[in-house]
Amino acid sequence: MPPPPPRVVESPDTETPTPVPLPEEPARHPNAGQRRPAPPPPAKQEPAKPEPPKTEQVPPTQPGENPKPPEEPPKPPATTLQTIPAGAEAEVERTIRSQLMKAGTDLKRVDYRALNAEARTQYDTAKGLVRQAEESLRMKNLVFARSLADKAAALAAQLAGK
Repeated sequence: MPPPPPRVVESPDTETPTPVPLPEEPARHPNAGQRRPAPPPPAKQEPAKPEPPKTEQVPPTQPGENPKPPEEPPKPPATTLQTIPAGAEAEVERTIRSQLMKAGTDLKRVDYRALNAEARTQYDTAKGLVRQAEESLRMKNLVFARSLADKAAALAAQLAGK
């Protein structure tokens, strides 16, 4: 065996590096994050003539009556967030259903009794994903349904290949 090559060891710098100043914090936008009250105007401005306060006429209430608060206009119903274009929903739904059918046929080809414990867990997981994807389709959550169908099809294909 040949002798090891000579080692060259560099000595560390004995000089300490000069300190670097911290970078300045970027200016913050006053409306970023939470809303803050506007800063008070500078004190050296001439005072404006005060306007008389506007008071709202409230009808007198009788001692036994509870005043009714003003009614708020009804809020519009929340809109559904969609990431799939409106015209492509039917096509996406067909694709998801075909993946679910393929996963179902792959799972039907698998003999559950012949599987070991780990494979049975995978089989049960694939079945659960198929059920969740079908439920998501009923609720028109196509993005989630597509993700679940992809996972179920992949698991079913792996189990059917064994």
